[in-house]
Amino acid sequence: MKIMIVDDHAVVRKGLIQILEEKPGIYTIDEASSGDELINKLKTNDYDVIILDISMPGRDGLEVLKFLRNVKPNIPVLAFSMYPEEQYAIRLLKSGASGYLNKECPPEEFVKAIERVANGQKYVSPQLGEILINNLGMQDAPLHDALSDREFQVMCMTAKGRTPTQISHDLSLSINTVSTYRIRILEKLGLKNTAEITHYAIKNRLVE
Repeated sequence: MKIMIVDDHAVVRKGLIQILEEKPGIYTIDEASSGDELINKLKTNDYDVIILDISMPGRDGLEVLKFLRNVKPNIPVLAFSMYPEEQYAIRLLKSGASGYLNKECPPEEFVKAIERVANGQKYVSPQLGEILINNLGMQDAPLHDALSDREFQVMCMTAKGRTPTQISHDLSLSINTVSTYRIRILEKLGLKNTAEITHYAIKNRLVE
């Protein structure tokens, strides 16, 4: 099984590689420190599973996931993040991820998730499964669920202190388009300014 690990922290990549090397099975492991590096490697390599961090400089995980679904739709992508499952998992699964794991999961669950998505199945943790069941029929969804994926990205990047110019560069959008998304975010969330966007994102545990 050929596995690609995409994470901007070298210590995380090395830790995941060590976990896989200690488990029975034949794994060929490659790594990338950014979405752009992954995209370059995909020009000459193919993988059975991609482990994708969500929060990275430049192209974030959601942006990379959308790209993968367009150019490599058959490669299972396992999203792997520190973000709370209840905040990100459903959005990522809807966007085409084959599974979602929190970085605090035990090594055994990590390996189990890889094998499951490699076999063409979906994977959610028992905790996320319980959240999904509990949310069935609930009408009080958080306000940010109404944001489009692009609006959600702009909101999170704004909350992290990225300027409109930086967001424009990272997402390959014009500054006018970023400004339009910002206006929509303020309207949909009932907020007034950037400070309130940051407060909302932190309160709802959407940024680290």
